[in-house]
Amino acid sequence: MTDDKHMNPDEQPLNDTTAEHAAGEQDFSAVGATPGAGASEGASRAETELADLKDKYLRLAAEFENYKRRTAKERTDLFKTANQELMVALLPVLDDFDRARQHTQGTQDPAALQNALDITYNKLSKTLQQKGLAAMDVKGGDFDAELHEAITQIPAPSDDLRGKIVDEIEKGYYLGDKVIRHAKVVLGQ
Repeated sequence: MTDDKHMNPDEQPLNDTTAEHAAGEQDFSAVGATPGAGASEGASRAETELADLKDKYLRLAAEFENYKRRTAKERTDLFKTANQELMVALLPVLDDFDRARQHTQGTQDPAALQNALDITYNKLSKTLQQKGLAAMDVKGGDFDAELHEAITQIPAPSDDLRGKIVDEIEKGYYLGDKVIRHAKVVLGQ
């Protein structure tokens, strides 16, 4: 074996501490253990807090993904059935068109045909008005670029129609307060 004086510090035996303590050296292992244990306890507390935060983050991310998936599905379902209420309201008008066609098919009386068309048109207009559709009243009024689309300009038939709407080519419509089709108009110069 080798001499104790020539040994590496790592190779010295660990059970020789009693002699060192007896020689008057202090034991710092007990004093150092308390701060080390506190640091170890703080580190483990930080690790558990970090694990909890990671868990919360993963749950929140999964919940958000589920929310996005659910709302996308609800949106596609809504688009599929968005017009269902309007279509159900228009079915009686479609039935009236069918009855009018069958009733006037063999007749040569223009009054019967006109009557059938008027009844069906009035029912369709009433149904659409109940759903919020309103026609614009534009003839003789001032031109508004947000409501009207000018097709052409003609010489005004009278001085009071200069710069105003002389004729309506295509009706404009509101759905509630929103313009869904601009009126196509002719302006007087």
